[in-house]
Amino acid sequence: MSTGTIRAGIGGWTYEPWRGTFFPEGLAQKRELEFASHAVTAIEINGTYYGTQKPATFAGWAKTAPEGFVFAVKASRFCTNRKILAEAGDSIEKFVGQGIVELGEKLGPILWQFMATKKFEAGDFGAFLKLLPTAHQGVSLRHAIQVRHESFAVPEFIAMAHAAGVAIVYADSAEYPAIADVTGDFVYARLENAVEAEPTGYSPSEIDRWAGIAKSWASGGRPDGLPYVVEDAPAKTVRDTFVFFINGAKVRAPAGAMAFLERLRAG
Repeated sequence: MSTGTIRAGIGGWTYEPWRGTFFPEGLAQKRELEFASHAVTAIEINGTYYGTQKPATFAGWAKTAPEGFVFAVKASRFCTNRKILAEAGDSIEKFVGQGIVELGEKLGPILWQFMATKKFEAGDFGAFLKLLPTAHQGVSLRHAIQVRHESFAVPEFIAMAHAAGVAIVYADSAEYPAIADVTGDFVYARLENAVEAEPTGYSPSEIDRWAGIAKSWASGGRPDGLPYVVEDAPAKTVRDTFVFFINGAKVRAPAGAMAFLERLRAG
């Protein structure tokens, strides 16, 4: 059966509670990315949300990670945390131009995350989507948008995202409504509901369930049991799928991602 590539990982790699739990005791901090990128198959870079990085920094990250590894890049808050999204053009240009293309083949989707208070305003949001570039310096760009307000759960938004070719992030969250409609040529999921009492954040049965869902996404399916806005399924086509264990009980995220990958390898 034809299927897209499923990658799974964590958010960032600099987190003190991971030292001695995920990272071995005594591992030099400068080697944490090297270790993490060999343990999981994708990492969501969070530092780009807070500030601009240097091109050499992206190039260094790409050199450190192994072949086949992918970085998702979280877009600057100055692009998304604004009253009028249509005015984000300069900020988007600055973000894209800071050197993310230095990641080369390891550049994955760009994540545009919106505040939970941001409501859907069709004209303004449509204008924002038109500002997202499809390429930069000859490098193709893929975009995932995470919205966290119930007003986005309408067919108009689904159609808008589909027309723009951007993926709507599916977030498993106890706090925010989720939208499972597939609108891009890849799938981006954030599993944000981990609990610290569970060694892998999610129970083994939950990890099995998410592995099955990811396999369905990757093969072009429309998994049952998820919250959809529209009834019509998109065209069945293989899709690369990204699953991040992030937020929630963050200390458990690496164990969750590794358990998920092991479940995929087990078949």
